[in-house]
Amino acid sequence: MGFLFELWSFLRVRKKFWLLPIIAMMTIFGGLIVLSQGSAVAPFIYTIF
Repeated sequence: MGFLFELWSFLRVRKKFWLLPIIAMMTIFGGLIVLSQGSAVAPFIYTIF
């Protein structure tokens, strides 16, 4: 949680709110990659792309 608090304070102080969608998409794609590594969800993820 400390990392998220520091990231939010950085974005707020430096007025870099445009980075939020980029960070969100990277998090989503990272989660998809982790799920596709040998799980039962992998065949469904491959059909999305």
